[in-house]
Amino acid sequence: MEQILLETLRVVALPTTTNFRGISVREVALIQGEYGWGEFSPFLEYDDAESAPWLACAIEAATNPKPKLYRTEVAINGTIPALNDPADLERIVNSFPGVTTFKIKVGENLSEDIARINIVRSLRPDAKIRIDANGLWSVDQTVSFLDSVGDVEYVEQPCATIEELRELKKRIDVKIVGDEILRKAKDPFAINLTGAIDYLMLKVQPLGGIKRAHRLAEHHNLPVVVSSALESAVGINYGVILAASFEDMNFDCGLGTGSLLAKNVAELPIVEGKIAISNVVPNLEGLDVSADRYEWWKNRIMRTAELLT
Repeated sequence: MEQILLETLRVVALPTTTNFRGISVREVALIQGEYGWGEFSPFLEYDDAESAPWLACAIEAATNPKPKLYRTEVAINGTIPALNDPADLERIVNSFPGVTTFKIKVGENLSEDIARINIVRSLRPDAKIRIDANGLWSVDQTVSFLDSVGDVEYVEQPCATIEELRELKKRIDVKIVGDEILRKAKDPFAINLTGAIDYLMLKVQPLGGIKRAHRLAEHHNLPVVVSSALESAVGINYGVILAASFEDMNFDCGLGTGSLLAKNVAELPIVEGKIAISNVVPNLEGLDVSADRYEWWKNRIMRTAELLT
């Protein structure tokens, strides 16, 4: 493992097209193994324990063959950050050609959230709308927002706790997707999601790879949708592979976040609302981080690797 991690390690800095999640530059570590490239890109504030599944996923991607796949391309949703400038929103919406579903970040300002949703609806009036609150709301706030927002396909992680989600589910007809409730859990197999959510959000890096994501899906026995974590093309492609490895995939997946990066290590074009699985060979020229940032990532990886053993 150490040989793969250190001998092939590259760390790159990818500028974003907009401030997404407070990030203007996305740093990403890449490793290469027998079966291609793997990505390790937990956000900078994550501690080693939370980063461990991300590293397990990178190692799996580099050292394991692809699973059985049921499709060669995956339909995606557009992801809309918490912005409100109409020109910015139009640019972002137009970066998702052929996409018919948009997931819109909400939760911090009611009037701005509604305005953002209305702008997206005006730009793509036939598109399905999803909203993602990242656990910021109370039960009452969620009910009030859903009463005022119009038709949405689902609401993702409106409240932070299972107890709140169970109470909410009794009060609304809109479907609920669980994201942080699973991937932030100390043991995602130990939590009981019964009566709390309708669908399960799977993100391949935070959940520890494709094999573990499948085990979680089987354990919780809920319909799934696959999304990304603002990864490079290497990580996004592995998420597309995860989505394609489910025989039943009835949702557009949140795997189009590469359009939020101003530079990337490879192109995964969105064609008619879909991304095709690719054999990604990253072009890293001009993207490497400084020597001190490389050392920071190397040390982080080695600390995290100790937790996997």
